[in-house]
Amino acid sequence: MNTNNLIRWSGLAALVGGLTFAGIQPIHPADALASVTTDAWAIITAVKTVMCLLLLLGMTGLYARQADRAGRLGLAGFLLFSLSWALNLAFIFVEAFILPLLATSEPAFVDGILKFVGGQPTEVNLGVFAPLFLVNGLFYMLGGLLFGIATLRAGILPRRAAGLLAVAAALTPLAALLPHELQRLAGMPVGFAVAWLGYALWSERREQAAERLSGTGGSKLSPSAAR
Repeated sequence: MNTNNLIRWSGLAALVGGLTFAGIQPIHPADALASVTTDAWAIITAVKTVMCLLLLLGMTGLYARQADRAGRLGLAGFLLFSLSWALNLAFIFVEAFILPLLATSEPAFVDGILKFVGGQPTEVNLGVFAPLFLVNGLFYMLGGLLFGIATLRAGILPRRAAGLLAVAAALTPLAALLPHELQRLAGMPVGFAVAWLGYALWSERREQAAERLSGTGGSKLSPSAAR
């Protein structure tokens, strides 16, 4: 499997990861102590773990496809957005494997984490969790914005999907103005945008790119390949 095929199949990872991110928002269990020990919580956190891994793979392919044209802006957006999913993976590990174990012995601590995640005040000392969670939100917003703008400027992947990613990521802080039960829905446009970009990459016809690569070893991508 050559580089082009690897990048193309990473589009499928972005497609599935983005749709999963959008799809779990309306059905995610409530951020409440009673939810942590339920089967729904266990299933959703397992799905979210796979989702983060898929999005990390997908983002790598999306960036590699347009690296020559995305420039430093694209690199910055890729690194920040990918780092946000890497941090999310760590937080989801806590949700899946640590919070259920502490729900009975340390309910106040678990409740404090859930309230903080839900934007509610808490007096529990969360240590490094609190600043890391806030930094992760900043990486998510800036990374999505910068990567969307760079993708829009590169002109290789769909411009509308890139614009949707940039706008949706930039408007993320406004979700705090919504009722808590609706805040998760603000993540759906970002998920759909990533899925859209992933589908475009996965379904892209690469015959023209292959012709341009003939005689170059087939390991380099043509920056001017057809959309």
